[in-house]
Amino acid sequence: MPAFRTLDDVNVANKKVVIRLDLNVPIKDGVVTDTTRIDRVVPTLQELLKKGAGVIILAHFDRPKGKVIPEMSLKPVAPALEKALGQPVTFVFTDWQSAPAVAAKPGTVTLMENTRYHAGEEKNDAGFARMLGGLGDIFVNDAFSAAHRAHSSTEGIAHVIPAYAGRAMEAELKALQAALEKPTRPLVAVVGGAKVSSKLELLGNLSGIANTIVIGGGMANTFLAAQGINVGKSLCEHDLIPTAKDILEKAKAQNCTLLLPDDAVVAKEFKAGAASRVVKLNDVAADEMIVDVGPISIAKVKACFDGAKTVVWNGPMGAFEIAPFDAATNAVAQHAAALTKAGKLVTVAGGGDTVSALNHAGAAADFTYISTAGGAFLEWLEGKELPGVKALEIK
Repeated sequence: MPAFRTLDDVNVANKKVVIRLDLNVPIKDGVVTDTTRIDRVVPTLQELLKKGAGVIILAHFDRPKGKVIPEMSLKPVAPALEKALGQPVTFVFTDWQSAPAVAAKPGTVTLMENTRYHAGEEKNDAGFARMLGGLGDIFVNDAFSAAHRAHSSTEGIAHVIPAYAGRAMEAELKALQAALEKPTRPLVAVVGGAKVSSKLELLGNLSGIANTIVIGGGMANTFLAAQGINVGKSLCEHDLIPTAKDILEKAKAQNCTLLLPDDAVVAKEFKAGAASRVVKLNDVAADEMIVDVGPISIAKVKACFDGAKTVVWNGPMGAFEIAPFDAATNAVAQHAAALTKAGKLVTVAGGGDTVSALNHAGAAADFTYISTAGGAFLEWLEGKELPGVKALEIK
């Protein structure tokens, strides 16, 4: 990835700074219920304010598709921002048909209405990008999670006024570069989740980069079936067995080891407290489903981490939402966290289910970096160019 411009490259004193944030936060009864995404951008906002900038925030909320839908307003986010920053936040309603002038005096914060109220936002309309750019002197993008979208507020505006990465974006890009572009080897990738079909491009890219790929979750069943193992009534994409065989062959040709389970936890029904047993893979009964990997597989993954220097993680190992089928995810996540805390491993993880699984395991706090981005993190792992990041590159 080429070098990109950061806040170290610009003097923001007495400038109006238009900043793109991800404030697509959960709201219930008009109140923000999880401030994780807000908390992550507070350092950038505080730095800009301390240096004498007037801050104008752009963000989207949900998918109003160019229409003004009151329940998709960003207005309820303003009080949560005020609390996080410890200062007033002015909310400016606009349907974006024409942008109101914003004074944005030094040290003030203004939150603009949902950019997706304008039909041109998701089309990356040049006219709307100029309207957004007209709000300020400088553009700062601190929303990596929206960087895979070529929208007016993420990409288009960067061609209108000078563009820089905020501190959260900078930290994310540096962590991702360290993990995949210049990793300390051996590099291990953990790829889990329900379906192979959603991770085809990811596996294709990682097999050419990683030394080992640990396959977990429901998708492992498709790979097991591709090796002639009867997986009973487990979640399995039987139509993708030829694809799984191709991935196994390509990984082998690129000297990448695909680590698959050796044993499994099986149950006859998928619910909390369901009777389960640990079996060797050849002993899965026709009426049983694989819901987690077993102790032999857990030990194998732990040993793999012991020999690694970098781990990139996307997707859980099993049905972590239901105890006791969270055992493998918890055990390997806690082991990775302990190695990271001891300074023996660099761990970078991302994706909605992954973050939930690592929090569930109590391991997230000790990982080197946790990405709150979903689609952007996945596309980056797939080796794709992210328009919102490319717009920040030093030409």
